[in-house]
Amino acid sequence: MKIIDIVCSNGKTGFFFDDQRAIKTTAVNDGNTYKGEPVTKGFTSIRQAGESISVMIILEDGQIAYGDCAAVQYSGTGGRDPLFLAKDYIPVIEKFIYPILIGKEADSFKSLAEEVDDFINPETGKKLHTALRYGITQAILDAVAKSNKKLMAEIIAEEYKTKISEKAIPIFMQSGDDRYKNVDKMIIKGADVLPHALINNVKQKLGENGELLLEYVAWLRNRIFQVRNEEDYYPVLHIDVYGTIGAAFDNDYDRIIEYFRKLEKAAFPLTLRIEGPMDMEEREAQMLALKEITKRIDEENINIEIVADEWCNNLDDIKYFADNKAGHMIQIKTPDLGGINNIIEAVMYCKYKNVGAYQGGTCNETDRSAQVCVHIAMAVEPDQILAKPGMGVDEGYMIVFNEMNRILALTKRRNRHEGI
Repeated sequence: MKIIDIVCSNGKTGFFFDDQRAIKTTAVNDGNTYKGEPVTKGFTSIRQAGESISVMIILEDGQIAYGDCAAVQYSGTGGRDPLFLAKDYIPVIEKFIYPILIGKEADSFKSLAEEVDDFINPETGKKLHTALRYGITQAILDAVAKSNKKLMAEIIAEEYKTKISEKAIPIFMQSGDDRYKNVDKMIIKGADVLPHALINNVKQKLGENGELLLEYVAWLRNRIFQVRNEEDYYPVLHIDVYGTIGAAFDNDYDRIIEYFRKLEKAAFPLTLRIEGPMDMEEREAQMLALKEITKRIDEENINIEIVADEWCNNLDDIKYFADNKAGHMIQIKTPDLGGINNIIEAVMYCKYKNVGAYQGGTCNETDRSAQVCVHIAMAVEPDQILAKPGMGVDEGYMIVFNEMNRILALTKRRNRHEGI
């Protein structure tokens, strides 16, 4: 089935672009925005509307396959590509991607995705922006699936020699700043992992001695047992601290480990994951810091798992952190990897290395990118998948949960009809 045309449209995401450097330093909360001047290149304000590009591939039989280009909330920091604005990048797709794909057979996801993901822009000498590669390869996967009258998950399983999961992947919900009321939503809906909590400022959210987070974890643990509907409901607690623990404790390992003991006690009997405890401002230092913290936690049998995020962006980074056991789990932040073929490879590599694979992403994605990510997860089985987009809990959870259960029902039907 040939690709005969490509159409692009600009879109909005489920959240915002935020200037992380400004938020960590000089920004002041003002309702749902921030006061202050942006400091990261490309930003015109500290918070601005998230943008996406829908890439629609037209097949010769008239079917339309599509994917959404999107970038993370905190673009332009942590070694990531710059701010992603639709008006700047639709012309790039038209100039460089149309000639690559139009006229090609939509018969192999892997080969077409790798061709796009590896393409070097002759004008910059670099690969295309990660957001472009992310959305275009989603559309390619959908095109190959439609050409073969199969699910996207089935195409991945066939080409990467995996087996589609027969059970749901644990779903992780994130609260945004509404870290109290949104927790109730999560508990009522039976979230497997919760709540993220957005602890991105030492003074306002962590506490200068970690006291605010400690209070929050204790409240969270108690709230779960107050509200839960089932006596055997013991979700994993997963909190992203954006390097604030390292900032509060001067990256002193002994002080951080002492603080972790307090957090462990506050969370008991639930398992607690801490994402991004430190931000060392460059890749190797970050890897070494997380490696040391992970090692000390294991040696002292503390029931806390470290999750790598910042400076662990692309497939090479993920392999580097996994090889060095820099974290008990690695977030595979889907838009940061560019082509979705890299997400598949990253999950498989983490599993090979016995490191937890968290197929994450960002609140600043779209319904379509979230749906495609569910197909990836069902084909390669990470340890958890993020409910996305947005920070409202209900919408992102609905999109991911419903798509997952569609896949389970349809593959069950197909297996039944084929006598498997």
